[in-house]
Amino acid sequence: MPTAPDAASAPSGLYVPGYVRDHDTHPPLDHPGYRSTALRHPRRPLTLLPHTLTEITAPVLGEDRVGEHDHDLTRGHDGEPQGQRIIVHGQVRDSGGAAVPHTLVEVWQANAAGRYRHTGDNWPAPLDPHFTGVGRAMTDAEGRYRFVTVRPGAYPWRNHRNAWRPAHIHFSLFGRAFTQRLVTQMYFPDDPLFFQDPMWNSVPDPRARERMLARYDHDATRPEWALAYRWDIVLRGREQTPFESDEEILEDDE
Repeated sequence: MPTAPDAASAPSGLYVPGYVRDHDTHPPLDHPGYRSTALRHPRRPLTLLPHTLTEITAPVLGEDRVGEHDHDLTRGHDGEPQGQRIIVHGQVRDSGGAAVPHTLVEVWQANAAGRYRHTGDNWPAPLDPHFTGVGRAMTDAEGRYRFVTVRPGAYPWRNHRNAWRPAHIHFSLFGRAFTQRLVTQMYFPDDPLFFQDPMWNSVPDPRARERMLARYDHDATRPEWALAYRWDIVLRGREQTPFESDEEILEDDE
């Protein structure tokens, strides 16, 4: 929830909100089970950048910059992608439960065989010529988003012996300014690989991990066409969705 602004950092007459930080929800920047964090995490104390006009003004985004079919990852190719077609939808909310309207949501994922269309991904799974694995959408006036895609497959990675990542979809969200970009992952229920996934287990609160799980939504499922999953995303507050980077704007003090 918002806290009192720092009057010294706020322009005259401008309310600059601050936010309570929740350090029990987000994963630590250095997590031994996730090996590559040893090379990525900051090695000096982080510096909090105070909220100014930049942080409270809306991003320069509009529906005219998002194509009509950008939300549908199964279109835009010469044929249908392989795999089970699914609908992923939900609502983006802020700390008080209010909807976050007209904000950009981007996704990227592996194909149904568990392979990304990326030069760095070359394990022996087939590439799908009809699937690039990226999409974007704007939330509507009620903060709702919707994507059509295929269910991604699990894939191996070299974090530890016989390591496999559970099926997941990456999400990137802009809040009310470009500096509020948040990145997280959506998982599917009943995946057998959670027990050995460092990204899932790096979230210290088991209840917070559950907020990264989508739920099957039979009402939104389209008969004889696609299964549906609902996943609501909460940007701040006690029920916030865990993110790959903290919700505050931080930088390495170097």
